[in-house]
Amino acid sequence: MRIGVGRMKSTTVRRVALSIAAATALTGTAACSADDSSDRFAGDDGASRGGGARVSPIAALRSAERSTDRADSARVESSTTMGAMMSMTADGVLGWGDGLTGTLTITYTGGTMADTMRRLGTTSMQARYLPDAYYARMGDTFAEQAGGKHWVRYAYDDLEDVAGSSGAHLGDQMRNTTPNQSVKLLLASGDVHKVGEETVRGERATHYSGTVDVADLVGRSSGLSAAQLADLKKQLTQAGVTTETLDIWVNDRDLLVKKIEKGHMATGQLTQTAYYSDYGVKVTAERPPAGDTQDFKDLLERQGGTLGDTTS
Repeated sequence: MRIGVGRMKSTTVRRVALSIAAATALTGTAACSADDSSDRFAGDDGASRGGGARVSPIAALRSAERSTDRADSARVESSTTMGAMMSMTADGVLGWGDGLTGTLTITYTGGTMADTMRRLGTTSMQARYLPDAYYARMGDTFAEQAGGKHWVRYAYDDLEDVAGSSGAHLGDQMRNTTPNQSVKLLLASGDVHKVGEETVRGERATHYSGTVDVADLVGRSSGLSAAQLADLKKQLTQAGVTTETLDIWVNDRDLLVKKIEKGHMATGQLTQTAYYSDYGVKVTAERPPAGDTQDFKDLLERQGGTLGDTTS
């Protein structure tokens, strides 16, 4: 017997689809990213590169940002908690050399989202990133309540059409789910210091830490232009972030190997720990069958809701 299928159609299906869109921005890397620019770090960072002098944290992080970006791909393992809404793990590979691609297995381990997913028959789903869209494979019960198709396609451009600036923010975060975003955000914070040498999963790494204060962000000297700083502040504000701390670990090859991020968001406390390995790993992500895929935008319209209508 089907339990509450009719009643759940217009609420649970819509809420799950929207929650997955929000969670996608958090799987694998920083929740909020800095604006990208090829000359964004131009200028004197105070580091002395001659005579064997010690390199400053800013110079070291610049090198890490470039090396991590050039690596093009990595294996990602992360665990994320976002207030009482959800806790989840993600495991898989991501590539960013020519648009974002990759496949992750996402498992909801706690919070209201895990409870809802459990009611829909599974707490684990496969996620596929392609340059134009993100795909989430749902279970049979969800498909039964959402038109019979298992895959939901989140076109990045559609998010902005449906939700305006907040949807554009989600789309930007989905596009920018790459490890070096954490390094960029730490550099943009204007508050970076070296903690020391530590070991991460048997590998020697240097630990750096810093704090992002959104209210004070524009006033800090970070090598960013006023326009870039204003754009970063806007992104953080749209995500409901007021303060955020970042700790990152960089190995001897200037590659990010670990990140811990903690921040206060409108939905509650965000905590994420991520590990990165196997840089340069081969990445493949196939587009799901069209006959088993429905667009997020079409799903909302069919369920009679909008991006802002998630609680009715």
